[in-house]
Amino acid sequence: MAENEISGGMQGKVVQAHEIHQLTINAPAEAAVVPRFLRDPASWPLARDWDALSAGVHRARPGGDGCKLPPYVSRDIDAALRERIVDRGLVLVIGDSTAGKTRAAFEAVRNVLPGHRVLAPPVGSSLRQAADAVECSGLSTVVWLDDLEKYLVPECLTPEVLAEFTQLGVPVVATMRLKALETFSDEYENGTGSQVVRSAEVFDLHRLWSNTELSRAADCDDSRIVDAFAHHARFGIAEYVAAGPVLLQEWRRARSIHGHARGSALVATAVDLARTGLRAPWPGSLLTELHEHHLVAAGGAVLRPEPLDAEFAWASRIRYGVASLLLPAQDDSGGDQWAPFEYLVDQTDSEIPSCIWEAAMAHVTDETDLVAISQNALHAHQPDIAERSLRPLAEGGRRISAFNLGFLLHGQGRVEEARQWWIVAADAGLGRAALRLALLAARDGALVESRQWCTRAISLGPDEVLECASRLLDAVDAETG
Repeated sequence: MAENEISGGMQGKVVQAHEIHQLTINAPAEAAVVPRFLRDPASWPLARDWDALSAGVHRARPGGDGCKLPPYVSRDIDAALRERIVDRGLVLVIGDSTAGKTRAAFEAVRNVLPGHRVLAPPVGSSLRQAADAVECSGLSTVVWLDDLEKYLVPECLTPEVLAEFTQLGVPVVATMRLKALETFSDEYENGTGSQVVRSAEVFDLHRLWSNTELSRAADCDDSRIVDAFAHHARFGIAEYVAAGPVLLQEWRRARSIHGHARGSALVATAVDLARTGLRAPWPGSLLTELHEHHLVAAGGAVLRPEPLDAEFAWASRIRYGVASLLLPAQDDSGGDQWAPFEYLVDQTDSEIPSCIWEAAMAHVTDETDLVAISQNALHAHQPDIAERSLRPLAEGGRRISAFNLGFLLHGQGRVEEARQWWIVAADAGLGRAALRLALLAARDGALVESRQWCTRAISLGPDEVLECASRLLDAVDAETG
């Protein structure tokens, strides 16, 4: 191939031959692997025309005029949120399920970026070529990631992909539930996902509304808002409009001889699986296998439980035009998959049965699940599950997991094992692990060693570690003269 002047002017690349009997031209390999959702940016919805339900906003109880959503009642964060979205970068709205975070973010995008195309990638899709697709399209674009935690996986929203969007001036707007945020609270505990979250401008949206927000709601004449305002002393306006409390009440009442005991047990199983940290959805066969525990606890055969198919249908039936207790999905093979309505998860604090913890451990698919399970097991005082989930993470080099494993072992009196894991964490740069080792050494009278670990802790920080280590160092120096 070479540049040649031929009929029609100068051409960049040409093929010369005396005779050509057969010619096959293959498209570049990259073109064949561009995800379908990136191939036609002009088909992405304009923000001004975008549908709220498509964005992930919870359905509301139908209004008198048949409208699927009530009018938007301004929230206190609106002005700052909208200003920050215009400034580009990653903007993250966090809050409880049905706090109204998706609606607030959706209204903000439509208000300040009405002419932008909305790139809302399917969950689990690769975003490696997304920035290139946006740049080549020449279209003003905003990236929308509802439930951000679902995109913090390899090939999706990595720090590198986010940097590409930022360089292009493409705003990235995301939402995340508070419980999901806990999994990404440390830069090293959850790898690149935590790095992405830590780079975001975060806006907190509270479940219970402020007095100024309630005042705006009181001025609204939509029947759903009026009804929600009447219950605001106990519930948030948004959660009541989304019928979260009503669904929760129906689920709890179903555990009776005249209710849907098996269906309630299926929902309870899904709720408990989510509370372990195992990410949904899960196959119906798993819920079927595990639900007997909850059914027996409710009374078993005396409740005359309905057949499984009937109870899956009951649990997945849409209530009040809003949502269902179990949310259906499908896997790649077309099999049924299920997840619980998130509001039920957030409102449940009963003890998780051991069989559910064991099932969660048996169905872990990656480190993200393990991190979440380990944290939840620690909070739920499940030492065996916590150790089994922490150990492979610690062995894989996660310093917070090594520290937590040491903390767990120390609480069980396994001091030497704890010491070894704290050394691993300290060698990986974790200041609080070095502080723990300094305290251990001081307790054992090894003051020279304690001083060395104090010095290491001070060099590593952060501030609260530095303060404690400095005090301990002063005490050690005073003791040694």
